[in-house]
Amino acid sequence: MPSLEVNGYEMSYAEAGRGAPVVLVHGSLNDQRYWAPQMEPLGQRFRVLAPSLRHYWPERWDGVGETFRIDQHVEDVAGFIEALGAGKVDLVGHSRGGHIAFRVAERHPGLVRRLVLAEPGGELDESLGGVPGGAGKQAGAFAAAAELLKAGDTEGAMRRFAEHTGGPGAWERRSAVRKGINLDNAQTLLGQIDERRRPYGRAAAEAIRVPTLLVNGAQTQPQFIAIVEALERVMADVRRVVIPNAAHGMSSDNPAEFNAAVLDFLG
Repeated sequence: MPSLEVNGYEMSYAEAGRGAPVVLVHGSLNDQRYWAPQMEPLGQRFRVLAPSLRHYWPERWDGVGETFRIDQHVEDVAGFIEALGAGKVDLVGHSRGGHIAFRVAERHPGLVRRLVLAEPGGELDESLGGVPGGAGKQAGAFAAAAELLKAGDTEGAMRRFAEHTGGPGAWERRSAVRKGINLDNAQTLLGQIDERRRPYGRAAAEAIRVPTLLVNGAQTQPQFIAIVEALERVMADVRRVVIPNAAHGMSSDNPAEFNAAVLDFLG
């Protein structure tokens, strides 16, 4: 598979199509393969690139070290875009990848033409209606899953994390393909314990001036709706679409509707 050296790391990626570049950023326990349902449909009109973030598959990370940080991944995505040498890109991020895409647009506005945030993960600070200490629920879910992983209960760890994002039974509802991708990336849960993800704030959201599409699944969890609604209220140039018959993993739950919404936005 192709790769680019970014900040001293060989970042592998999947690619399809030709034309203006669209970069897809995956979320927790995933990698470039998560975007398989998007590659060909979007690739009919764009050059689509889906990198695997640092320490995700195909790397077999042991969970040791201090380079699994949100800020590291933000700078890696920015570096990946710069290494393409194609100018501004359309940037699409899902879940944790949505948070990373948000930060790239905030900190590196010269790299992003348009932004798609599919249920960006994280918490809200008080300026966006969050409550003090609101990060505890997310941090608790990460820690509980990581403890199960350390104890050797890998599938239990996957189930705990899946239920945080998708509710009861979320792990059992996942396809064998999605489960396999998650299991390949299980060790990254150890990095998420101390990834240092800051909450979304009003000033950061207002600083993003590029056209932005917010996407959520019709059957998703309340914490993701709260983030999407808060960002919708304050971002400068924003549209929103709801994907029917889909939860948090809307790009795989209902790829036809998700792809159509993204293509309509990108024009």
